[in-house]
Amino acid sequence: MSTRLSIFPLPGVILFPGLQLPLHIFEPRYRALVGDALVRDRRIAMIQPQRPVEGAPLYSIGCVGRIGEIEAMDDGRYNLVLEGQARFRIIRELDVTTAFRQVEAELIEEDEDAVLSAVERAGFEREARRFADNQGYSVDWASVERLDDETLINGVAQIAPFDPASKQALLEAPDLPARCELLIQLMYFYGRRDGDDDRVTLQ
Repeated sequence: MSTRLSIFPLPGVILFPGLQLPLHIFEPRYRALVGDALVRDRRIAMIQPQRPVEGAPLYSIGCVGRIGEIEAMDDGRYNLVLEGQARFRIIRELDVTTAFRQVEAELIEEDEDAVLSAVERAGFEREARRFADNQGYSVDWASVERLDDETLINGVAQIAPFDPASKQALLEAPDLPARCELLIQLMYFYGRRDGDDDRVTLQ
């Protein structure tokens, strides 16, 4: 069954079901989007544009979130936390008169029992430690080890410093093991150093 979604196209930003995304809303059209969502169903659909230009075509898959915490400022801006609910696939973009774009989309059903094998989990944690060390990140590994597979993989995919196309590929991965494998590959490639300097290279 299709549903109508108001979208917030933001390059380099993805959201997964069950995770949270803090947003600062300042552009007039997206302040209008938030205002509209608050009087309807509190839903905002996050999706990446294929290019960082006005009106660019959208990728086909995004994630709809529900506004949780929200702070409305005197000048009309908002600070809010979006709580991921479900991935969606765009059917078509709608011709609308609102300042913000809207789409007709279908929600994607997830496998709620998805888990990694012990080998997959160990391989991921090993590459994640190497990547964190290379990037100079400080990580509480004891807390990481306590996370369930889905929260760990999706959480890293959501915040990892990859390019928009790579992040989109992670969002579109068909299941958790596939996303884990792709994440390992991306951490490996992004973590490689170019000669003796600190530039990250995909070569």
